[in-house]
Amino acid sequence: MKRFVFFISMIFILLSCASSKNITQSEIDNLNALIESKTFEIEVEWAEPMVTYAMAQIANAGLLPIGSNAGNINLVGNSNFFKMKKDTVAAYLPYFGERQMGGSYGSTDIGIEFEGTPEDLVISEDKENSYKISFKIKDKNTSTENYNVIVRVYPSLSSIIYVNSTQKNSIRYRGKVLKTSKEK
Repeated sequence: MKRFVFFISMIFILLSCASSKNITQSEIDNLNALIESKTFEIEVEWAEPMVTYAMAQIANAGLLPIGSNAGNINLVGNSNFFKMKKDTVAAYLPYFGERQMGGSYGSTDIGIEFEGTPEDLVISEDKENSYKISFKIKDKNTSTENYNVIVRVYPSLSSIIYVNSTQKNSIRYRGKVLKTSKEK
């Protein structure tokens, strides 16, 4: 009897660990329409910088927002955006991490900021009904910094933005996709 109860409880535990959210066809259709229109905005909620010794020191000094650590920084309430409108992309994303080279003296433009027509724009559908958008673009404020950007958008309208810079350590952002009206 004990074995039977143990066996049933183990099956119950295993079944309760299964994914509770299945992707619906309407979510897939909604995502397909959104990507096809190339008109959307991403509201970034978390920054995930590369954890280095310097980032750990900043976190240990208590200089990060509440609920944040060296690898996850809460951006709720922080003004940031990523917008795509047809063949133009624009973004202002706060940067947390280390600059490896370059930069100008006295510059206050320390975030990741770009606007314009991206180079090598590729939009492809992945196996999990998600989309991968990749492109290269120059920094808005300096001609010496370039970004390789990969945006992944999922049917749940969650997103991940990967930014690789020519002068800064890599960083990743997580957020939600919002529809934007075509008049904007």
